[in-house]
Amino acid sequence: MALECGIVGLPNVGKSTLFTALTASSAAAENFPFCTIEPNVGIASVPDARLDFLADVFSPKKKTPATVRFVDIAGLIKGASHGEGLGNQFLAHIREVTCIAHVVRCFDDPDIMHVRDDAHTAAPLDPESDILTITMELALADLETIRKRQEKVTKAVRALGKDEEKKMAHWTSAVAKITPLLEDGKSARLASLTAEERTAVSDMGLLTMKPMFYVCNIDEAAIAAGTNGSVEAVKAYAAEDAADTVVMCGKFEADLADIADAMERAEFMQAAGLKESGLSALSRTAYQLMGLRTFFTAGTDECRAWTVRAGTKAPQAAAVIHTDFEKGFIKAEAYTIDDLRTYGSEAKIKEAGKYRVEGKDYVVNDGDVLFFKFNV
Repeated sequence: MALECGIVGLPNVGKSTLFTALTASSAAAENFPFCTIEPNVGIASVPDARLDFLADVFSPKKKTPATVRFVDIAGLIKGASHGEGLGNQFLAHIREVTCIAHVVRCFDDPDIMHVRDDAHTAAPLDPESDILTITMELALADLETIRKRQEKVTKAVRALGKDEEKKMAHWTSAVAKITPLLEDGKSARLASLTAEERTAVSDMGLLTMKPMFYVCNIDEAAIAAGTNGSVEAVKAYAAEDAADTVVMCGKFEADLADIADAMERAEFMQAAGLKESGLSALSRTAYQLMGLRTFFTAGTDECRAWTVRAGTKAPQAAAVIHTDFEKGFIKAEAYTIDDLRTYGSEAKIKEAGKYRVEGKDYVVNDGDVLFFKFNV
């Protein structure tokens, strides 16, 4: 599935460091603005205790988690919507992703220049101002998108009259709700749109309509507390923006990513007072925000997590495994992870009457364990 989470933020906030740790790949992370020009793309596994549980039950030869594609987009600055700092190119990259992780610098380091309005001038650390700078640039870009579309709509209405005006009514009412928010430097996703209005503006690819969450990048001194003054400022802003927050230390996560042994990783996290890595929380948040769901297949050969969109029916879920499964779909045998936890085995699940047979109209639920029957 071509579902990607874009990592955005000001220069030098730790985006590329987080990306490198997240995807266990190499991204430029030098201490100067725009060291990332072309977006880095990498794959990150989505940690899931349910898959681990399945593997404990079936002892498979292979365990395969779900994944999310992350795109590290170069730092934006004030004026990006007008092309400053190669802004037009970077904004184009944002348009291509499914959701946005907005990284905010919540650490102070005199050795790493913090910039906001000018890529070459140091600025004081101020998370709210940093967020507003990025949000305003995205909002200005969206206003320009709307302006260009409005010109086309106006010409079409003049040429075709009342019928065209009626046809564009939902678009017009949606834009009337969205525009004041954008002009105030807020996100279009805050607009209360009807389903028809949302559909009417969906093809414009508005940047601030995309699902988004904030990533607070802290230093190692703040790991134990899990917060500091800057983090609290981000959380307060996020609450008004109806967005989630993830708190993590990029430097710690980069060090953790270098540890291959699972036991050593667990000990390293325990020493820092962490039950899970920040990258686990980030991957999971992005996965959920993109409207994705997980179903599982299980057996002695492989236990695997599969990704589908919310609302996917059984034949289309089967197609994720192989297109032939959808073409020849007969039925899906199903139970849930919770059933397995309760009863301990497939045999016991069947004895309890919890083992189900579902047809073509069955909507796959998050946490389903499925076995597809098909005929080619």
